Amino acid sequence: MTLTMLSEAIMRTDPKDAQAIETSLEIAAERGGDLTPLVYERLFERQPEMKLLFWRDTTNAIRGEMLMRTFEAILDFIRDRQFADHLIKTEVVNHAGYDVPPDVFATFFGLVAEVVEEACGPEWTPAMAGAWRRTLVDLDSFVVHPDRVAVG
Repeated sequence: MTLTMLSEAIMRTDPKDAQAIETSLEIAAERGGDLTPLVYERLFERQPEMKLLFWRDTTNAIRGEMLMRTFEAILDFIRDRQFADHLIKTEVVNHAGYDVPPDVFATFFGLVAEVVEEACGPEWTPAMAGAWRRTLVDLDSFVVHPDRVAVG
């Protein structure tokens, strides 16, 4: 497969999906406040071995920064894709250095989506669910195949 074919395989997110995801993030922030504790609680429930990697993060500052970067990557991934591809590729490699396999790294985006859904409560819509589902498929594929080029 050529680079052009790989680039075409990852298309820009549908604008309606991008808007639905942005809206869900806004609602989650308004209703849920700081989602960091909830996201990492869920991560540690599902991947208990990951908790050991955060033994020095007694104030949640590292977790908070990582979640902020995740939100930034998601927002760029669904819109302009100016840096998300490079950030994700870099973080897959960085996390492998901490013995975090790509499949575990990929689950983080899904955990974030679950927590966002719960924080949205009754304001969560089928459009948001569909948008997140499609975007997670794209993100998971990109994490597993970081050699692909995300195009806007």
